[in-house]
Amino acid sequence: MKAASNMKAASIAPVIKAWEGEMEAVVWDGARRHAGPAYETVSVKRIQQPPYAPELQPAERVFAYLRRQVEGVVYGKLSAKRAALEKGLWALAACPAALRSLTGWGWIRRALAQAGCT
Repeated sequence: MKAASNMKAASIAPVIKAWEGEMEAVVWDGARRHAGPAYETVSVKRIQQPPYAPELQPAERVFAYLRRQVEGVVYGKLSAKRAALEKGLWALAACPAALRSLTGWGWIRRALAQAGCT
């Protein structure tokens, strides 16, 4: 599935729908583009974050983890830094417990349980 071409619901909803079978839920903010009729056929549950809470964004925790993996190193080429970042991402993919420790706060786990996700 190709990435969304913009951040409108009509573009995002098909991407989320393509994730059906791969994930049960997605956590995101309360932006207007994350709700509405475009999502009527999407079965992936959408867990909404509390209003304006950037510190609660799971992706920000992953980004901070990745920054720690590559900071303090001088990379001769952009491709070398990209490879280091990819290594960090693959490490997270290989260890779901590590990813959960970065992103699975209590409020997220409770919301997933209420939504019936495992």
